[in-house]
Amino acid sequence: MAAARWTNRGRGTASLVWTGLRSNHTSIKSRYDAVIIGGGHNGLVAAAYLQKGGVKTAVLERRHLLGGAAVSEEIVPGFRFSRCSYLLSLLRPHIYRELELKKHGLKVYMRNPHSFTPMLEDGVKGAPPRSLTLGTDLTNNQNEIVKFSKKDAEAYPEFVAHLETLANAIHPLLDAPPVDIPGLTAGSLRKRLAAATTLMPLVKFGLKLGKNIPDFYEITSAPIMKILNLWFESEPLKATLATDGVIGAMTSPNNPGSGYVLLHHVMGELEKEKGAWGYVEGGMGGVSQAIAKAARSYGVDIFTEKHVEQILVGPDGAAKGVALKDGTEIHSEVVLSNATPYVTFKKLTPQGALSQQFMKAVDQIDYTSPVTKINVAIDKLPNFLASPTPDDKPGPHHQCSIHLNCESVDVLETAYKDAVNGRPSARPMMEMTIPSVLDPTLAPTGCHVVSLFTQFTPYLIEGREWTEQDREAFADTVFDWVEQYAPGFKKSVVARDVLCPPDLERIFGLTGGNIFHGSMSLDQLYLARPLPPVSNYRSPIKGLYLCGSGCHPGGGVMGSPGWNAALTAISDLKSR
Repeated sequence: MAAARWTNRGRGTASLVWTGLRSNHTSIKSRYDAVIIGGGHNGLVAAAYLQKGGVKTAVLERRHLLGGAAVSEEIVPGFRFSRCSYLLSLLRPHIYRELELKKHGLKVYMRNPHSFTPMLEDGVKGAPPRSLTLGTDLTNNQNEIVKFSKKDAEAYPEFVAHLETLANAIHPLLDAPPVDIPGLTAGSLRKRLAAATTLMPLVKFGLKLGKNIPDFYEITSAPIMKILNLWFESEPLKATLATDGVIGAMTSPNNPGSGYVLLHHVMGELEKEKGAWGYVEGGMGGVSQAIAKAARSYGVDIFTEKHVEQILVGPDGAAKGVALKDGTEIHSEVVLSNATPYVTFKKLTPQGALSQQFMKAVDQIDYTSPVTKINVAIDKLPNFLASPTPDDKPGPHHQCSIHLNCESVDVLETAYKDAVNGRPSARPMMEMTIPSVLDPTLAPTGCHVVSLFTQFTPYLIEGREWTEQDREAFADTVFDWVEQYAPGFKKSVVARDVLCPPDLERIFGLTGGNIFHGSMSLDQLYLARPLPPVSNYRSPIKGLYLCGSGCHPGGGVMGSPGWNAALTAISDLKSR
């Protein structure tokens, strides 16, 4: 079991307590129809749909708790953290409904407003520094934006409608595998006709876009700043919107492709509210627990602390099951891997089972990550200079994503350049969330849990591995900046958990620390995710499938990769 890293900041005794949904009491069998490697949310979704389709399925999770990156962990007694993934929006509505996740315990706290960007500036005539708060009410949003630009306030509603049009058009592509190019070009007429059905989602996508096809092409290929500069002039608004173009990605707002990252983050839906993000009660592990409960209700066997060491490949070149680290073999008709493509093909697949050319292509997949996640236990709510809240009472801005060091695009660009040059950012971009403001189950009365999703930090610091001193120094830098926006924050810290890119890789299996299981760049999307030969979830090894975020449509707690992979495997099993 991987050890967690936390630092006690002098407020009582911090100890480590693990929580989460563990194995059921069923004994593991020697044979299943399907075995899934990894109990992340996509693997659990795949298991549920496989079992619903009549395929006897087992899930094997390496860690002591389920969820992959969507987990809740009690790092400090009484404080429950969404230790890696921390917000919900992208989970596909049909999966939410069909698996009856509400019935299985999923509860979501909606946030309004959505974002708060405080400025570092002196107030005028005793007034607080300015800030930008955005939420569901367009009139309120315009009243906020007009503080910086009347022109931007007038343009904002049209911009939001424009983004919604593009985001809504992409939905048919999320709920289906990419176009089956090998099938369309096969010699058999029957195969070509069958493959032709995979064109329908693309046709629906095109019809939905209509005259907006050029706009979609532009936003997916352009730097996000090219788009934002066409619409707006004020720095705080542009920088706040630009954060969604770079979050989780080692890219600059001025780099091509950052526009698609923004689109990916606004195409979600929560409780029928487009583009909304919310907190899961009890932390993000609540999503995984609900999916696991649904899967078990259909008959899936789920096991933790079952470390898969190798995928078994028979003499015929087909997957035959898996071998665990303790030597146990579990045989199956198909194997679905919720691990990253790199882990699946480089670490779990027997050497020699895949061609050298394919393995060379696997080595080229980009897993660069800019993220260091810092989880913080505090005994007092942050009091922001830009929106003071006396008596430790939460204001509306405490419940949303608080963007720090995001008042100008130049600040984001400088932070990115630091990491490109091999150094953690001296003035990092930060997204702070305080879910305990809405969810009282997460912390003791009067206390709170804070998530700091920070960028930009490299995987290696000037070519060398991170040390404990590096982690603490970067966390100190982050806390020093938070202190400038909310004096007294550092004194409120009870303990902190610092996870740099190598830690995210080690603990959660995220190659390179990349939260999306691979960059969401144009060369790694749709027909090329993760690679052109395996974009339809099938690997070169018959019976071995990918079902994680490394395949289409990509990262986020979405469930689509697991759903699409399960339907693909069921179809193949029926045709045998």
